[in-house]
Amino acid sequence: MIPVKEILLPKSVDEICRLLQNNNGTSKIIAGGTDIVPGFHIESPRFTNIERLIDINNIEELKFISINNDVISIGSAVTFSEIISNQILNEKLPLLVKASKTIGSAQIRNRATLGGNFINNAPCADSVAPLLVYDAEIKIKSFTSEKIMKLQDFLVKPYGTRLKHNEIVTQVMIPISSGKLKGDFYKLGRRRAVSISRISLAVLLDLSEGIINELRIASGAVTPIGTRFYDVEQFAKGKVMNDESMKEIAIKLGERILDVSGVRWSSEYKIPVVQQMCYQLLKKVKC
Repeated sequence: MIPVKEILLPKSVDEICRLLQNNNGTSKIIAGGTDIVPGFHIESPRFTNIERLIDINNIEELKFISINNDVISIGSAVTFSEIISNQILNEKLPLLVKASKTIGSAQIRNRATLGGNFINNAPCADSVAPLLVYDAEIKIKSFTSEKIMKLQDFLVKPYGTRLKHNEIVTQVMIPISSGKLKGDFYKLGRRRAVSISRISLAVLLDLSEGIINELRIASGAVTPIGTRFYDVEQFAKGKVMNDESMKEIAIKLGERILDVSGVRWSSEYKIPVVQQMCYQLLKKVKC
């Protein structure tokens, strides 16, 4: 049973914003419900003050995938199954599609939404690392204003973002990258299916005559939140792509992860594993 006083079914984004206008934290948006409903069942303190839910699952304004002026836009209520089956995303954003296929089971992917995944901002959120290397931005709307923010700036801490109580994320916007950028995504879990990430890594690489023109790299689960490593990317730029430089980049990534997350009980095994993952992804992508 969901312990709330009421569940509201708005018909538009404007109506959602009106409902959120005076929200003091007791109203919560629900789409797929794959985080909120289990949260209620385990009596998570994140949801103890919720008195009403605003169900956005059937708002068509939030369930679209489009491409315009070299920007792909994805509504925040698009499910992972819809991402997986979309031709545009398979062609233009293969890392996001690959990550989406690793999320939960088919039943979960049919319900869970892209927006819910990064707004919940669990450390293991599988869509975040691909979105970060794709330079994703999000559009945020309230009753009185609308703004655009880089996803990396939106994410603050585990289960925490810059989203205010009176705001809703309406869409994700991703610039179409150069055809020279090639990449891959890897997820490590405790089992092969329906697995929560222990480590995830997304890489995009642009090579020209064996020289690294651009590297984009982001992690999930191994850091407190999904993180883009701009300093590692700068370190790699201009290097000759060979076995030695790939090892150097992997070592640098491990060092930066320790800087970000500090030494934890899991560092002893996670850092060598993520370094090996980085090396193997770079080796695979450069071929």
